[in-house]
Amino acid sequence: MFKFWYGHQNNVVRWADSLSDTYRTECGVRQGGLTSPKLFSLYVDRLIDELSNTMVGCSVGGKFINNISYADDMVLLGPSIGAIKDLLVICERYAEAHGLRYNASKSELLVFKAGTMSYPRIPQVKLEGTPLKVVEEFKYLGHWVTASLSDCKDIERERRALAVRSNMLIRRFARCTKNVKISLFKAYCQSFYTCSLWVNYTHKAYSALRVQYNNAFRMLLGLPGRCSASGMFAEAHADGFHAIMRKRVASLLQRITRSPNSLLKTVSERNDGPFMCHWNQLHVLPT
Repeated sequence: MFKFWYGHQNNVVRWADSLSDTYRTECGVRQGGLTSPKLFSLYVDRLIDELSNTMVGCSVGGKFINNISYADDMVLLGPSIGAIKDLLVICERYAEAHGLRYNASKSELLVFKAGTMSYPRIPQVKLEGTPLKVVEEFKYLGHWVTASLSDCKDIERERRALAVRSNMLIRRFARCTKNVKISLFKAYCQSFYTCSLWVNYTHKAYSALRVQYNNAFRMLLGLPGRCSASGMFAEAHADGFHAIMRKRVASLLQRITRSPNSLLKTVSERNDGPFMCHWNQLHVLPT
């Protein structure tokens, strides 16, 4: 059924009331299709297995990991430039055998800093003959990863996104009732995407996000600027900034400890690791 389905895909492009000529689609899975994620996963499973079986990569609690993949977004991890080159050779070989082509212009190389060590010259790394651009930061699945492992840039991303969402609510729903505004605020302004992963940041960056969150709620409800943040959230039966952070961390920790994934289990069992130390601090120390 799938062979026939994907072997007879005829498409047209519609622009207003006009349709283009019919053309065939001979590669790729259907975007938005219910079966597409599983089909693509089956397609790249062998590549993931081949990479994992090389035992070339970074050791996390004795577990080797050299690739993190979500659909067609893949990150390769290696302790050296030579290791990364070896992994890229495997990827190139797999792509050639299965009719794939990597977009080297969208692929980047980041070298994490180890303490005070600096690298005056990073050897050139190529993907299918094209040198990879060396960067200090890159965005993976919406989360900013930096060479210094600082989360300040990602916190600023979330602060800006919160400002956009809250301004939209204030502008469009100014005439709504208080209960409606509170419901909209909970739905649009309390997500804090990937906030559970923030462990290395400055007080300035973290405080800026907290202030943005409090001010957004005040402006949406038309409250005075000097009113108590804890009081206004308690009266509205809504979570304050620190309560949200604790809940997000507790939720992630619960999912990690219940996961059968060996790498996630290693992270949850490392009580001296940066994640566990920060998560415990959020719940133990007063804010």
